[in-house]
Parts: sequence; structure tokens; C-alpha cells
Amino acid sequence: MNKPLDAEQSIDLATRIKSKAKSPFDNAYRAALATPGAKYVQGFLVVPGHPHAPLEHSWIELDDRILDPTLPHLKRPAASLHYFPAHQLTVKQLKAAIEEAKEDYPEDDPLPIYGAAPYEYYGDLMLGGKDYLEAYNAAVAKCLELKRSKSGSNGQVDD
Repeated sequence: MNKPLDAEQSIDLATRIKSKAKSPFDNAYRAALATPGAKYVQGFLVVPGHPHAPLEHSWIELDDRILDPTLPHLKRPAASLHYFPAHQLTVKQLKAAIEEAKEDYPEDDPLPIYGAAPYEYYGDLMLGGKDYLEAYNAAVAKCLELKRSKSGSNGQVDD
């Protein structure tokens, strides 16, 4: 079962860490460092309307809820967002993965983190392992469900 999104705490957290639009991985990284007991999560976000496709995204989770420090920049009601986790790291694991990525690939951004090879593929983008593929497929199914419910409500599909 998916954890609920705590919109109020997400907005407060976004303000505290000075989150930026179009930087969900960095926002979640900084949020994880600033939130005791948080886990950094990568996966997919599904929003109603455009773009009718899963968005690769990152957030943090506590035991009982999701906090998304990118929420204020999404310009969507919190209740309309659907999160599909694929990869979860403790803060200790996250710090170690960032350090390793900086050592191995100093010219590249260390986020997002995909874990160990072998990787699965979808389209022309490389993702993490089987968990990523399963989360992506679940997110695609949700996109199709939202698109069908939109077309059923007014007889037209919102392209």
C-alpha cells in the first residue's frame, strides 16, 4: 500500500531546504539530509493531464508518509499525485552512493542513483533494475487509467 503524501509538511520542508523546480533528485537528497529517520526514494510520479506518461521523480519517506520537497513546483493538487517507488536508500546508503559516484564519475551528476548493474531498459532511457521496471509499468498503467477516466467523464480524451 502506498503511503499518503503529507502536503503541509512537504511544503514546509520545501521552504526549509529552498527546493528548486525541475530538481526532484537534489531536492529529495537535501530533504533526506534535513529530516531525521527519512529514506530517499526514487521512482515515478503520475499526474493527471499532460504529460500522460510517468515522470522520473524522487521524494523522501518516513515510516507513515511521503514528503515531496518538489510539491510546490508541481502546481497540482496533492490528492491528484500518484507515487510509484522503485529504489529506496537510507541516508547512510545515500551518502555512500554519492561519494562513490563522485569518485567514479567526477564529471557527472551523482543523482539519480540506479544501483548495481545489470539494468533494465525502457524506451531509449536506461533505468535501474527490475524494481524500476515494475514501478514504471505500474505508473504507465495508472497513466492509462487516468486517461480513460478523463475520456469517460466528458467523451473526449485530453491530449
